[in-house]
Amino acid sequence: MISSTTQIYPVRWHQDKVLLIDQTRLPGEYEVVEIHRCDDMAQAIRTMIVRGAPAIGVAAAYGMYLGAKEIQTSDRDVFLKQLEAIATQLRQTRPTAVNLFWAISRMLKTAYETLGTVEEIQACLFNTAQNIQSEDLQTCKAIGDNGLSVLPNSPDKLTILTHCNTGSLATAGYGTALGVIRSAWSAGRLARVYADETRPRLQGAKLTAWECVQEGIPVTVIADSMAAHCMKQNAIDAVIVGADRIAANGDTANKIGTYSLAVVAKMHDVPFYVAAPLSTIDMDLPNGNLIPIEERHPSEIYQVGETVICPTGVEFYNPAFDVTPAHLITGIITEKGAVKPNELSSIFALY
Repeated sequence: MISSTTQIYPVRWHQDKVLLIDQTRLPGEYEVVEIHRCDDMAQAIRTMIVRGAPAIGVAAAYGMYLGAKEIQTSDRDVFLKQLEAIATQLRQTRPTAVNLFWAISRMLKTAYETLGTVEEIQACLFNTAQNIQSEDLQTCKAIGDNGLSVLPNSPDKLTILTHCNTGSLATAGYGTALGVIRSAWSAGRLARVYADETRPRLQGAKLTAWECVQEGIPVTVIADSMAAHCMKQNAIDAVIVGADRIAANGDTANKIGTYSLAVVAKMHDVPFYVAAPLSTIDMDLPNGNLIPIEERHPSEIYQVGETVICPTGVEFYNPAFDVTPAHLITGIITEKGAVKPNELSSIFALY
């Protein structure tokens, strides 16, 4: 365990290498993995050592820089061609989180727009990766503060339900949905967090709960199937989740189980918010039907640790994400303010 006073940074640059908190080992073990090569970063993203759309974007940016350092040429055109191949490799790691593609595109843009030697391009790529990281941290803090303005007005402290992990571990630090929760806790407006366990990877039970414990935020872990019951008992004042990709109309892809959570929230008149940076909005996709959904290995379902929990002979379906229709979303909280889903295009164009 780490000290409760220690800021959690899942991705850090330190002495010519990237340090990643290995999220596959939490909460039992706190281990830091050193990444020296682009290939290693691609593997870390693919195997979910680093996860969460914004954190993946930061990791990919550093992966681009690590790959750029490995290119052995002084010819600009040859360098850019090989950098494009590195970008393709990183894009293939996780298909749903748009921040991955956004960060890679920004790194490529830097490379093509930088005049001078290959060494100068490499230096600019490093600066851009660091800027992506620092900007995301400030973005998350702004999302947290903006979220306070949309939380239900109540003389009592609030109980907020969240799904998956959207905290420091999923971003450059602080978090998106969990960032709103952090801000509510700091402002004295939060009584308790309810964290869905988030099958099959259990990010809520393992990671969200771990982050809350580090900061002394009261947290109750529930099975995913318990959310409707808790809402019926008036135990939940609001639901706040993150996003891996938001279509232009507000349809939102997030961890599997988010859609059903939005349905039961609507049924029980509980406000349902999505917290995400503008970089998560994909204005090239008119609606959520076009968002690619990653399907992961069935072992995530039939196996818990080393224990197989399903009989031989059954089949499995393991989509990692689902899409929540915009009409089920009360509002989307961004670093530039909270808007209704149908107002996304205007705030995106403005900023």
